[in-house]
Amino acid sequence: MSPTRSRQDRLRELYKAFNSKDKVLITICADPDSLASAMALKRLLWRKVKGVTITHFNEIKRFDNLTMIRLLKIPLVKPQRLRVSDFTKTVLVDGQPNHSESFAGLKFDVIIDHHPLTQQLQACFVDIRPRYGSTATIMTEYLQAAKIRPSKSLATAIIFAIKVDTGNFESGVTEEDIKAFRYLFPYADMNLLRKIEMADMQTEDLEYFRRALENKEVIGGKIFTHLGQIESPDNLVQVADFFMRLHEIAWVVVSGVYRKTLVVVIRNDGFRKDAGAWTNRAFGRFGSAGGRRSRARAEIPLTDLQEHLRKDDPTDLGRFVIRQFKKGGGSR
Repeated sequence: MSPTRSRQDRLRELYKAFNSKDKVLITICADPDSLASAMALKRLLWRKVKGVTITHFNEIKRFDNLTMIRLLKIPLVKPQRLRVSDFTKTVLVDGQPNHSESFAGLKFDVIIDHHPLTQQLQACFVDIRPRYGSTATIMTEYLQAAKIRPSKSLATAIIFAIKVDTGNFESGVTEEDIKAFRYLFPYADMNLLRKIEMADMQTEDLEYFRRALENKEVIGGKIFTHLGQIESPDNLVQVADFFMRLHEIAWVVVSGVYRKTLVVVIRNDGFRKDAGAWTNRAFGRFGSAGGRRSRARAEIPLTDLQEHLRKDDPTDLGRFVIRQFKKGGGSR
């Protein structure tokens, strides 16, 4: 989509992708940005289509996400409880088809995302804006173009999403993100927002911090740590964000194994660095890999790594990540 198109033009093109008889399925890998974006799209389609259902393909374990869903009453349906064939239109927000194996086999009619484009997309409506700090910011502009005043829960969800995806306005933030925040602030519930932000961890999560500290390697302003088997990729995110608080650290690389898949979460300070581009160079040939300048992620099936690892050495996964980091150019 042309960046010169006005908000009203974009909105008209979005609405052209639907009709009043459509049953719409919005698919996400649930996190604050995708949840808020799905809520916004559902509001935009109110009275425009026959019905809208939001489904998530990942297991939701982070307490801030669970609290966000509970307090804001976000309606979600697990994919096991529905049939894609029952829907006439399928939408993907805050992601692209190759970002998750869960999206394989799905034909998307609409794709809206803020991550860099990683493949040619086949859909009747595509809006990819990698300059934006969050997909929720994009959705805010659609709400404004439609002259829709956001509800308290929707405004709160979008503000939380923008804060999370921009590291509380410390990385990857744009003028559009700030404008969206200023527009939404009067409509949001700050008390609910504080409750969501405070619901971060449970006692069991401390085990992953113990592993991270025991396994960490600090090499010239970079921290690497491998956590082994994890309950959720969110465990890696929590550890990575924690380590980025260390003032002398420029890169954090945290890895673990989730359901026979190596997951690598990368963070950096964003200064003359591009985590997304590096991750693609380092891991793209093995599996899905990419992200933004200051945060990125890779997911690689273990079956695709057998020839690259030393047999009977479970610790080699962590060393493999370090080797690939250097090959990807992340040592700069």
